[in-house]
Amino acid sequence: MAVKKAATKAPKAKKTTRPEIANSIKTGKFKTNYHDRGKGYPVVFLHGSGPGVTAYANWNKVFPLMENEYRVIAPDLVGFGYTERVKGQTYSMRVWVQQTVELFDALGIEKANLVGNSFGGALALSMAIEHPERVNKLVLMGAMGVSFPITYGLDQVWGYTPSPENMAKLLNIFTYNHKFATPELAESRYQGSIQPGFQESFSSMFPEPRQNGVEDMADNEAYIRDIQHETLIIHGREDRVIPLDNSYELLDLIPNAELHVFGKCGHWTQIEHTQEFVDQLKLFFQR
Repeated sequence: MAVKKAATKAPKAKKTTRPEIANSIKTGKFKTNYHDRGKGYPVVFLHGSGPGVTAYANWNKVFPLMENEYRVIAPDLVGFGYTERVKGQTYSMRVWVQQTVELFDALGIEKANLVGNSFGGALALSMAIEHPERVNKLVLMGAMGVSFPITYGLDQVWGYTPSPENMAKLLNIFTYNHKFATPELAESRYQGSIQPGFQESFSSMFPEPRQNGVEDMADNEAYIRDIQHETLIIHGREDRVIPLDNSYELLDLIPNAELHVFGKCGHWTQIEHTQEFVDQLKLFFQR
């Protein structure tokens, strides 16, 4: 397909005191905030749907371990982080797929490896189904995308109301080893959740009954068997947000899939087992 011509990298954003704010590029009706680091084959990282989440918060520990061998791209999906919010914007998987395609086009990327975390895993699945020619290899980490009874953890995540106490509670749900749920991280994520417009967009995405949000992300389930991409599925055994059974189901559905389960690990494999997570990615991509 025709891809818009673009420089290898967009101009660097102005310096900011917030590392979450990186580059900005036009995608459809809004500008997407995205990180673009390193050189080599592009790997696009798609974040999850927690309150206060940004691409940086989700993936910053991974960046320095990947950027010496790959071009690492991580956008704030619209409605999250520092991507522009425009009046009247609605949020749906179709909107996030379109944003991802338009980001590829704007950056001149014909095809990339995709790494999707949780909600981002459902988006990665949708990309592989709707735009298979844009996806090389697929990594699904603690992924949504199939139907399951909403967990207590996910209900708490989507039903979050801003307070330092509620954010600290969520970090304990996300992690198996609570040493990673530091007061500094809780404060950072809490501050991220109360930026102007952030909670308003977040709370509009997954209203009650929140089971509907699970089902909305599973509406491609009938097509998952048709995914032909090599797929690495990763899950934390003690994940209390997205059940491990999801990954076993995806393993059964996707013909060219393999599964790696991390023991003593919650929903944030990339945070609790950063080096081992990156090692798995590199082995998979280089094979």
